Amino acid sequence: MTGRSAAGAVLLEVVVALAILALAGVLAVSGTSQAMTSVRLAREREEAISAASRFLDRVALWPREDLDRRLGRRRQGPWILVTSRPVETLYLVSLIDSATSETLVETALYRQGADTDAGG
Repeated sequence: MTGRSAAGAVLLEVVVALAILALAGVLAVSGTSQAMTSVRLAREREEAISAASRFLDRVALWPREDLDRRLGRRRQGPWILVTSRPVETLYLVSLIDSATSETLVETALYRQGADTDAGG
């Protein structure tokens, strides 16, 4: 190999090495960006579930009259509150994210029957 062709080969090797290094850097930045997005979305979901859970804690304190008034599906702040009563003493309550239609939290609540409330 002549000096000129050897210098050209070295230059080509340097260019290829720099291209590989640049690609690795781009992939690292892209991976980091995706990880940060995933962490942000997980935090937002955790906050949404936590807020829904706090509201459901308050719903759990409602007497049966309040639960009866809210039977069905209705808008409740950023959620859709779904309340059903499959049997006399059991209420099923769900909070659904109104933006995504995803169920965030749900529970079953027991309340004494209406005929046993007054008589003891």
